[in-house]
Amino acid sequence: MASGDLRAYVAANLPEPPARVLEVGAGDGRLGRALHALGYDVLAIDPGSESQGVRAVALANVDEPAGSFAAAVAIVSLHHVNPLTDSCRRLGELVAPGGTLIVDEFDIGKFDLDAAAWWLAHCRAVGEPQAKTAEELVEEHRKHLHPLDQIIAALEPHFELGPPLRGRWLHRWKLGESLRAIEDEAIACRELPATGARLVGRRRLD
Repeated sequence: MASGDLRAYVAANLPEPPARVLEVGAGDGRLGRALHALGYDVLAIDPGSESQGVRAVALANVDEPAGSFAAAVAIVSLHHVNPLTDSCRRLGELVAPGGTLIVDEFDIGKFDLDAAAWWLAHCRAVGEPQAKTAEELVEEHRKHLHPLDQIIAALEPHFELGPPLRGRWLHRWKLGESLRAIEDEAIACRELPATGARLVGRRRLD
């Protein structure tokens, strides 16, 4: 997830280093390490991670003082955070008033049968065939993951959010950068929904 495009998006919206940054859903910690190299003081969290430098804790359970962070970054993580409302409330407590929230998401609500079929076809083309059908993928995602509108609704009591910037995302899921331009073209031709969304918010002044 720590592609050059993603690093540039995050860095362009963060306050100047050495701000303290909370990374939610850090995975293997690559983005956190990149931000640390830029001079940021990063706390990377992910309850499922075993990577060095990533604290294995859920967002709702982060034990840090209120207002500890000048910014928070959530990269493809809030759609599976549970409990969503309590976790977003805790995020609001952790980010200082006026602080920055940077979100990059896979919008489950836009992941329809056309998107699933496109992804499955390209998985086969790159030698990564999947066992599930398009119908099974859509049903599974919508049953277990939060769509963007639910995420926004949980964040809005705590953050003033800008409008989502919608675009590509599916190439990042097992396919790779070689499919990036192809996905862009399919979205532009309205053959494929834009399943990616990026937004920036500010912690409300309580």
